[in-house]
Amino acid sequence: MRERQSGDPGASEAPPGVVLTFPGPRRGSTGPRGGAASGASTGPRDGAAAASGATEPTGRAAAVDEPDLGHHGDVEATPGLVDLAVNVRRAPMPDWLADPITAALGDLAAYPDAGPAREAVAARHGRPPAEVLLTAGAAEGFVLIAQALRGVRRPVVVHPQFTEPEAALNAAGHRVERVLLDPAEGFRLDPARIPADADLVMIGNPTNPTSVLHPAADLAALARPGRVLVVDEAFADTTAAPGVPGEPESLAARRDLPGLLVVRSLTKTWGLAGLRIGYLLGDAALLDRLAAVQPLWAVSTPALAAAAACAAPEAVEAERAIAARLAADRDHLVARLTALPGVRVAGRPASAFVLIHTPGAAAVRLALRERGWAVRRGDTFPGLGPDWLRIAVRDPATTDAFIEVLAEILEA
Repeated sequence: MRERQSGDPGASEAPPGVVLTFPGPRRGSTGPRGGAASGASTGPRDGAAAASGATEPTGRAAAVDEPDLGHHGDVEATPGLVDLAVNVRRAPMPDWLADPITAALGDLAAYPDAGPAREAVAARHGRPPAEVLLTAGAAEGFVLIAQALRGVRRPVVVHPQFTEPEAALNAAGHRVERVLLDPAEGFRLDPARIPADADLVMIGNPTNPTSVLHPAADLAALARPGRVLVVDEAFADTTAAPGVPGEPESLAARRDLPGLLVVRSLTKTWGLAGLRIGYLLGDAALLDRLAAVQPLWAVSTPALAAAAACAAPEAVEAERAIAARLAADRDHLVARLTALPGVRVAGRPASAFVLIHTPGAAAVRLALRERGWAVRRGDTFPGLGPDWLRIAVRDPATTDAFIEVLAEILEA
């Protein structure tokens, strides 16, 4: 994919902050799709990092002028490193979740029945079951949206954010426009920057990688007849606010907004990345269009058991307690990062990760790998660059050990 330049044939004037793009091949995928892209290092630390032979994920380098949308944090977290690159909570699985998943293994001879899980998820969000579509992870939801909505004329993706929505649109042949949020403004959304005639808008809340939580009212202002508004709430269950019950700024229960699709994931809080379970919430007729392009029995029986268990009141109560503890751990990480010279924390973090800017971050990341720590590079997110890193929130002891190493690297 390349940016559309103003001199291209047929190029149109773009509003400020909007990048016009053409579809193109997906580069540098991770996991089974290929290796991780290796980012160029910048700043005075580059030579030292290269000379030291830092272990780097292997694979094809992304083009300098186009972020590698296929790169994800899992490829950073190679064995032997302390993982601050992946935003999945690792903790013993509670019995109320482990037992149904284990019991489901005895039913693998039968085809999956999504009905009970769909009803449980619907009840959690105060919706009828027809307004729930279960998916093999949130990522499948983006593919279904891109494939089912091939008729949209002006799809817009708000960046920086998770790159799979744009990657899925590219793969389906859409011509994507990017609205790039400004780090000087804390990566906050101004609804007025979204083109009025955009008939598909995709945005994260809280946004990965910035950890910024946009006000629900600002997102709701984007909804209108004739537009599909996709809000990626994969990390909504990691958010908490004092005195606010439930998930602050979530649109999951909103049934009054035209064209709203909310994308949800059970991966992060409950450590279920390998099980692949997520869901979409929205108008029944719109979900029917997406279901029409979904493979039969897309969600496995164990994943359906997990979805039903995680929607139960016991699970929601536990989730809220985990989010509160996460907030305290995040505050500790932010305080320690802010005290480091040359490190700037982006925006107001609200999720399970923190985005930082520091000169020469690409070389810092390599030096951290040499010292046994994996963090997420930022240059593969549109709107960022080589001086950005994303760091997962962990317990205070892990954070303190990490900060000690990071401080030594920055002082070197």
